[in-house]
Amino acid sequence: MQTQSQVKSKGVDYWTKRISDQEMPALCSTVKTLEKLAKDDVSSLGLLGKSVMHDNALTSRILRVANSATYSKGQSQVTTVSRATVVLGFDTIRNICITAKLLSSLLESEGLSEPVYQRLIKLMARAFQAAMLAKMMLRDHDEELQEEVFIASLLYHLGESAFWSIGSEEAIALDASMESCTDSKEEKAVIREMLGTSFNKLSLGIARSWGLGDVLLKSLSNPDTRTPEIRSIFLANEISEILARENPAPEELQHRLKQAANMLDIEVDELKGRMVRCSNATKKLAEAYGAKVLVDYLPDPKHLRKDLEAEINAPIVRMPDMTIQLKKLRELTHCAVSKADFNQVITICLEGVLQGVGVDRCGVLLLSPNRKRLQPRIALGEGAEKMKSEFIITLEQPQCLFCDCIELKQPMFVDDPVSPKWRLYMDDELKNKTSATGFMIAPLIIDQKVIGMFYADRDSSQRKFNQGEFDNFTHFTELANVCLGAAMGH
Repeated sequence: MQTQSQVKSKGVDYWTKRISDQEMPALCSTVKTLEKLAKDDVSSLGLLGKSVMHDNALTSRILRVANSATYSKGQSQVTTVSRATVVLGFDTIRNICITAKLLSSLLESEGLSEPVYQRLIKLMARAFQAAMLAKMMLRDHDEELQEEVFIASLLYHLGESAFWSIGSEEAIALDASMESCTDSKEEKAVIREMLGTSFNKLSLGIARSWGLGDVLLKSLSNPDTRTPEIRSIFLANEISEILARENPAPEELQHRLKQAANMLDIEVDELKGRMVRCSNATKKLAEAYGAKVLVDYLPDPKHLRKDLEAEINAPIVRMPDMTIQLKKLRELTHCAVSKADFNQVITICLEGVLQGVGVDRCGVLLLSPNRKRLQPRIALGEGAEKMKSEFIITLEQPQCLFCDCIELKQPMFVDDPVSPKWRLYMDDELKNKTSATGFMIAPLIIDQKVIGMFYADRDSSQRKFNQGEFDNFTHFTELANVCLGAAMGH
């Protein structure tokens, strides 16, 4: 047992200084640099690139995450941090940078005992899941706030994570003491006795010392504040902690889920569906960050009731939306006037097809230099990542649907692939890639020359298209071709 004077010699200031100066100086320095850059709008972009340039591992992590399904939105790959910052914005890249540095700093901690390492990994997995949940809860708010909430949730337990990662004798002793505790109240008393402070106060001390945003400071000092961002951070962390338990109390889980559903103004079952989809996205993002070790420890969504699985994994069904169609057609018209670049035109067109026409997935395929195959360039919707990597069409079959579309320079509506009209065009390879309920294609034309193909289907929801929807698809693709012709000066 420590003496009273030993306890007093430690406390929040002691641990904050030790973690910042001795145990995690690289992370502390990176965070302070990034926070300083955030206040300097003019030079922040160039300085951000310079501040991470010398760290190859960090740069490659940032680019992997920037190109992941969570952030890429199906657009073409970014290959430099500067380009990623232009595409995603400074705040997003800063937070990706902090997350990458935090994960590598903690995961690469050396000399930890097995029990302490297990505590650290489980805590980090919980924090990572909470960050994704909090961001998901604010999906109707602007991206800047979503990113702030993500990083604040991730760092909500920074004090505790940092303490376990230093692998000190105190960490081993505290772990052993906590093992014999019977409830969280007893655990908190043991922590206060051995550290001279609580983990929450330590997180707050580090957050203040490192200059980590107001959202994190408020969430730690006033977790009961009713603003959407603080509420989402609190509930996401509570729900993650409950789901991480072996046998969570159903009534406690239900209580927190009900609070979150009420905040979002949706039914609890709808929330559960979003949470399982969020859980799947979390696994992919952890891998993109090079933190595969966390995947096995992420809170298990099975506690959200097994009978929901079918409903949860049901695809998002986008119904035709004339308001979105009109908005995106106006944007394309503006592109024609301003001579917008290729990526901007294609992205707006595909967003109009996806959300306005109401398809499950769509994309643009470009002809290879020898014009013998079509390769995906941009894809949006359900399974966009898979489509980008696998949807390659060879153009050497005797009866080739896509060849005819290129030759005739005409859109085609394959309303029923097994009908006599289309059956001979559908070999096994094409059947495996396209939708059994039909699909739509249209040529991508610049200067009278076909350079690729627009494609759209409703594969995941297995719905059929009607003629009016094909006409709307054609309208978008023809206007996109006009925009690209204008940009090329024709």
